[in-house]
Amino acid sequence: MPRAARFFITLVCFSGFSTGAVTLVQATWRPEQTFEFVIYLVMAALSSRLKVKLPGVNGTLSVNFIFVLLGAVELGVAHTLIISCVAALSQCLLAPKTRPKPVQLAFNLGNAAFCGVLCARVYHSSLLRHLDGSMPVLLFCASLSYFLSNTLVVAEIIALTEKKKLHQVWRDNFFWTAPQYIFGAALTGVIHVCNSQFGWQYAVLVFPGIYLLDRSYRVYLRRLQDEKQHVTEVADLHLRTIKALALAIDAKDATTHKHLCRVQVYSLKIAQELGIGDAEIEALKPASLLHDIGKLAVPEYIISKPGRLTAAEFEKMKIHPSVGAKILECVNFPYPVVPIVRAHHEKWDGSGYPDGLAGEQIPMGARILSVVDCFDAMTSDRPYRAAMETGKAIELIVKEAGRSYDPKVVEMLARHYVEWEQAAKTASLEIEEFTAEVRTAAGAAPAAGLDTTGSEDPRRDMPMDFILLIAGARQEFQMLHEITRDLGNSLSVEDTLSLLATRLRKLIPHDAMAIRLLREDKLIPYYFDGEGAPGIARVEIELGQGVSGWVASNGRPIVNGEGALDPGCGYDPQKGAQLRSALAVPLEGPSGVVGTLTLYHSQRNGFTPDHLRIVEAISSKVCLTIENARVYEAAQKSAATDELTGLPNVRPLFIHLQWIWTASKR
Repeated sequence: MPRAARFFITLVCFSGFSTGAVTLVQATWRPEQTFEFVIYLVMAALSSRLKVKLPGVNGTLSVNFIFVLLGAVELGVAHTLIISCVAALSQCLLAPKTRPKPVQLAFNLGNAAFCGVLCARVYHSSLLRHLDGSMPVLLFCASLSYFLSNTLVVAEIIALTEKKKLHQVWRDNFFWTAPQYIFGAALTGVIHVCNSQFGWQYAVLVFPGIYLLDRSYRVYLRRLQDEKQHVTEVADLHLRTIKALALAIDAKDATTHKHLCRVQVYSLKIAQELGIGDAEIEALKPASLLHDIGKLAVPEYIISKPGRLTAAEFEKMKIHPSVGAKILECVNFPYPVVPIVRAHHEKWDGSGYPDGLAGEQIPMGARILSVVDCFDAMTSDRPYRAAMETGKAIELIVKEAGRSYDPKVVEMLARHYVEWEQAAKTASLEIEEFTAEVRTAAGAAPAAGLDTTGSEDPRRDMPMDFILLIAGARQEFQMLHEITRDLGNSLSVEDTLSLLATRLRKLIPHDAMAIRLLREDKLIPYYFDGEGAPGIARVEIELGQGVSGWVASNGRPIVNGEGALDPGCGYDPQKGAQLRSALAVPLEGPSGVVGTLTLYHSQRNGFTPDHLRIVEAISSKVCLTIENARVYEAAQKSAATDELTGLPNVRPLFIHLQWIWTASKR
């Protein structure tokens, strides 16, 4: 419990107990009122069971305050004090859902003593009676004093404990209970009139009315709770939609959803420590998730550029806060989300963008978000640099306080970032795992068959984080673009295929790759890379033999075939390695199958249908590259050979002489 809350509890207990003690010492007791007092006391205790839970706070509301008012009107200050304290204790101890702690009992008893004495003294105030001594005015003022003193004290302890503002807690959780106190004052006036006409004994007849009041409030609160639950469910649906959208955007930026979690956790922690309003805190929740939504309008090569941006690229990047604000304007948030998103790249000295705001002109939420976003960017891996240590990042941010960032926000982050880091690491946006259904078409097995023992069907459903799917799609597109570009840029087959193997390994994990060309019903090794490559390079494969031979013979691909069935890919006694699964696709040219491209993996079912789709997408380009290289080699050979005799012509003679001349000079 915060120190201020402990001090306030001590103050309330001291004020209540001292006020009660003084009241009891100064009290004058009239014997004829004893029986009436006992009846009111018992009815106050019994009515304490007629309580309803206040929504949003850990507290209850009872109708026993009517007997507190009745004690003030019919009896005296001391009687009212005792009735109020007994009613408070009964409300805490009779049928509680959770047993109250001693400090809670002391606080409630002290508060009840103070409120009861205040209510009675206001009713018997000589000033009020001098101004207007009518019963309605006195009851209204006494009821109002009891309502304000009781609810404000409880609201203050909640505000201190939860670090909220008093007026917001009171308005949201207690202000709506005022009609019950007003109705109680009116009912007390009716009882007083009956007592004057018929005697105080008729006061017991009011108990059914109190019971009906309690029932009506329960119905009212139930409907209020249902409406609140509906609003909460709708708000939760909107928030989950926002989270899913934000995660999709974040995946496009080549980062993980941990970035969003960290930014949101740090932003809300700072906002709570600074004590900003609930509206701004509620606005920070979606703003921290959607602040980069405008990057949808920024080309992907700029977002993922592994280096510094040019001036033109930076100008393009600077549009994302404005675009994000325009997108979110369509959502019509009930909180000021749009100004935060628009201004989250503004700087304290006015040198930011897009509007050049400075100092207090920048919304508080945007000031918090800019500091947190920078801190997370520096402590996370980015395409242009590795992650920085948190201590070093804090030092750099502190240097920018008063220039780029609000000093108060920087001070709060620097003071608490160590204790908040653990909360940020364990935070989750609670987006359920997305399951992608992946299936391949059924087809005939190769002649040797497929090993199905100890393994699952590769066509099973494969659960994946949908963020990984989005990020993978982006990476796949970029890598395929680079592969197809590289395949068409060179006539050196060795260099081109070596680059292909490097890039393909990033997209599809594998242990070896082999490209074989079809010559006279045999697959001749053309290019090989990876584990077991020497063995692959030395072996020719007959059509229909192994996985690659079956693919070349039938013109159909295979996923997770038995890799060891290909000659040269079996068990190596020296290394003990075994290529246990293979992904093979035919290389088809204009005249039919010209070869195969096969990837090998040391694990069973090492490949997925997605891997097959990627290899099939590049297979035609690989085939075309090889065909072009073979044509080029044939053209080179024909240019250096006499067609009639088949002997070298004058061209290779001069090439050889040039080489000798260069060597002799060296």
